[in-house]
Amino acid sequence: MTSTVVRPTGRLEVLSQQEAERLRGKSAGGLATLLRNCALAVLNSGSPIDDSQHLLQQHPDFELEIAEEHRGLKLILHNAPEVAFVDGELIEGIRQHLFAVLRDIVYVSSEIVSHPPESGQDLTNLVFDILRNARTFRLAQDPNLVVCWGGHSIGREEYDYTKVVGHELGLRAMDICTGCGPGAMKGPMKGATIAHAKQRIRRNRYIGISEPGIIAAEAPNPIVNQLIIMPDIEKRLEAFVRLGHGIVVFPGGVGTAEELLYLLGILMHPKNANIPFPLILTGPKESADYFEQIDAFIRLALGDRATEHYQIIHGDPEAVAQSMKSGMQQVKDHRRLARDAFYYNWDLHIDQPFQQPFAPTHENMRSLNLHRDQPAHELAAQLRRAFSGIVAGNVKEAGMRAIAEHGLFELRGDADLMAALDDLLAAFVHQGRMKLPGTEYTPCYRLVR
Repeated sequence: MTSTVVRPTGRLEVLSQQEAERLRGKSAGGLATLLRNCALAVLNSGSPIDDSQHLLQQHPDFELEIAEEHRGLKLILHNAPEVAFVDGELIEGIRQHLFAVLRDIVYVSSEIVSHPPESGQDLTNLVFDILRNARTFRLAQDPNLVVCWGGHSIGREEYDYTKVVGHELGLRAMDICTGCGPGAMKGPMKGATIAHAKQRIRRNRYIGISEPGIIAAEAPNPIVNQLIIMPDIEKRLEAFVRLGHGIVVFPGGVGTAEELLYLLGILMHPKNANIPFPLILTGPKESADYFEQIDAFIRLALGDRATEHYQIIHGDPEAVAQSMKSGMQQVKDHRRLARDAFYYNWDLHIDQPFQQPFAPTHENMRSLNLHRDQPAHELAAQLRRAFSGIVAGNVKEAGMRAIAEHGLFELRGDADLMAALDDLLAAFVHQGRMKLPGTEYTPCYRLVR
C-alpha cells in the first residue's frame, strides 16, 4: 500500500475531537464515506470519467486517514490516483482542493447540527455562512463575477468558443465562476487567465462550486483557485445566483437546462420583477439550432414572458462581454439604490420549492406536477426537479443505483409539454450532451403523455 502524508495550507489546521470522530465515521452521522468520495474525485481531477460508480470501482483500495498530532492536522492518503502526483509529489492545486473539501464538509456538518435550517431565510443564511467561511467574498469589489453554465460534454468547436468568451470577459476585468468541471466550465476560465495576464490582473478569481453528488462527474479543473463544496444541488444553485452578478449559459445537457430553469423560475417571481440580472445564452453560430430548441421549449412551458429575462447571442464573444459589462453597471446601480451588498445578492427572493432538497426517488419523479395550470415560476420549479432527477440518474451514485434496482424514472404531464420535453432530451442524446464524448448513453427516464 502506497501512502502519502498531506498537511494543510490556510485555515483548517486543527479539528475538535468531535469533528475528527465524525469524519472518521465513529459517531452517528459519520462523514467518512462522504469525505472519501469527494477526496477521490478531487484527486482524480483531469481523468476522463463522469461516472461516480465507475470512479469508485476504479479505486477500491483508496483510503483516506485523518491523523492528529502535536503539530496539528494531517491527511494520510493510501493508494491515491497517480494523476494527482508529479514525481511523487502531490500537485499543489489538488492539495488545496483536498482541504477545501475537508473545510466545507466539517463546517456544513457542524452548522446543520447546531442550527438546522427551518425557513427559507435560514437556508439563505446557511449558503451565506458557507461562502463566508470559505473566504469567498470581496467586500470592496465592484460587481464583476460572471457565472458560466454549460455542459461538461461539448465538442471542440463549442469548447473553443467558451474560451474566447472567457477571454473577452477577462479583458474587461471580470472574474469567472463555474461548476468547476471540464468543458464549458473550464473553457471560460482558461480564456480569462490569458486575458487577466494581458491586463496584469493578479487578484483574479476562478471559483468552482460543486456538491458531493456531482463532484465525481465534474471534478475540479486545474484552473479553479477557489473550490467550494455545497451540501446539495439546491444550495449550490443558490450560491451561484447569490454570489454571481450575471450569468452566461453555453450549450449543455440536462444539467444546464436545470440551471436555466432554476434561474428563470426565480427571475419570473413577481417579487423579483425590478431586480436586474444579466443573463445571456450564447454559443458558436453552429449551435444556433440548440438555442432555438431551448428557446422554443421555454416559450411552450413558461410562456413568452420568460424570454424577456435573457438574450441569445450567436457567435459573437465580444458582444457577449460588452453586454455583460453593461449589465454589471445596472447591477451596481441597483444595489447602491437598494442598499444591497455587492458581494451577496440578499435582495433576490427565492421560494422554498427552489431551496428544499429534492430527492430523485421513483415516487418523487412520478409525483412531479408537470402541468401548465399553475404559475409559470412554479412550473419552472417542477421542471427543474425533473431535470435534476435525470442528472442524478445519469451520473450520481445514488441515482444510478436506484435506476439499476427499480428501472427507469417516469415523468407524467401535459401531452404537448411531454412531447416538447421528449424532443429536447432526444436532441441532447443525439448531440452527445448526456455523457462525455466517446461514451454511450443509456436513458434513465421514460416520459408518459
